[in-house]
Amino acid sequence: MSNEFSDRISAQRAILAVINEKSWPAEALFGLSNKAIERWVNTNRLGDNLKLVNQIRKVSEKLFFLANKSQDQVSDEYQLVRAEIMTACHEIHDELKLIADA
Repeated sequence: MSNEFSDRISAQRAILAVINEKSWPAEALFGLSNKAIERWVNTNRLGDNLKLVNQIRKVSEKLFFLANKSQDQVSDEYQLVRAEIMTACHEIHDELKLIADA
């Protein structure tokens, strides 16, 4: 169980590191909870419909799923969501490059 917890925390840190590579106008993203994302969007005056914001919200939901499933036996669904999180991290990185180039 502690390995799954470590994996989740590592995934969250990796996603935050990717997002915060960019210098944001007001503040960095401090967490992936709904409240943290909402604060970050409002403080940096990002649009809720921005593709990046939607990607971050989706990965947040997937991390929440893993948190609830980590006490269960590792299932195929758990492994699938874990892979989706890593893919989402790469997509967020790519989206940030597009924003930086714009």
